[in-house]
Amino acid sequence: MNDATRTRAPALPMPDLRDSFPGPFPASPYADDIERHATEWLRTFPLVGSARKLGALANITGQGMARTFPTADRDGLFLCADLFLWLTAFDDAHGEATGADDPARLVRAIGECVHLLAGHDEPPGTPSAFGAALRDLLTRFGERATPTQYLRLTAHLRDNLFGILWEAHHLDGPDHADIDGHHHVTMSDYRAMRPHTVFVRTLMATAEVALRYELTEADRSLEPVRELQTAVADLAGWINDLASYAKETAHDGPTTLNLPSLLMRQHGCDLVEAYRLASRMCEQQAAVATGRIAELAVGEGPLRDHAHALKSIASSYVWHIDHSRYQT
Repeated sequence: MNDATRTRAPALPMPDLRDSFPGPFPASPYADDIERHATEWLRTFPLVGSARKLGALANITGQGMARTFPTADRDGLFLCADLFLWLTAFDDAHGEATGADDPARLVRAIGECVHLLAGHDEPPGTPSAFGAALRDLLTRFGERATPTQYLRLTAHLRDNLFGILWEAHHLDGPDHADIDGHHHVTMSDYRAMRPHTVFVRTLMATAEVALRYELTEADRSLEPVRELQTAVADLAGWINDLASYAKETAHDGPTTLNLPSLLMRQHGCDLVEAYRLASRMCEQQAAVATGRIAELAVGEGPLRDHAHALKSIASSYVWHIDHSRYQT
């Protein structure tokens, strides 16, 4: 983690990931092209409500995607950037506190998307901007991906939509307990769902499409592959929580459904100690990830490609939390 992050929140200890994912991170030469394309795509499909938000979202997505897949071709980067734009804009427009305030609207928006993901006939009526944008994305992914890659991607998108709904539901009543006196959200729940709300599993699926490789089912079942994917998925969600907590509290946003809050409740500690615990968790998973990356990158073929892709994905999450989007 760089010095700028420490300066923003000096009292909250952040993880030191310099040994595992040191910067500066490689970036695609198409970084500025991706940002310009993202701006035009958001003008074609108006998913955000203001020019300022459009510019900020295009910037973080364009520059972030350039670091997520630095060796991908231009069209693959455009496609993956548009998908991430769509997910982020959908979450901003329909998820989190907005979804908690109006769950029926969130369910209707998700219903339209699931209809399209299932490949049914066009839903009745004029599609929303999100529906039209998703239809564009699915057509383009269908042209580039193998049939198996396409099915895996759409399955992850359903997981993302469910994750957004799950998060909104718990933000509506995060401290309520069930009839047995248990809190609705446990650490196990959080670890299972957080990768879907931070979209990292979907990025892993798009890696194979963007970089034109494909793991076999035998490859996916290997313990080093599964451990690497879990470590990167955990790390992405956890460092995002640590970076966004200060901004959420500064703007009176929801602060209960994230790693620091869960650790405070689980251990009965204060926020500073929760950050220390979370930082150690991040550093441990980063060490697991780098160990598995080194192990898988020794050979040739798809396993090596996948190891390099996940290294870049993890690096992009480390990079992007210093963006102005996460500053108070």
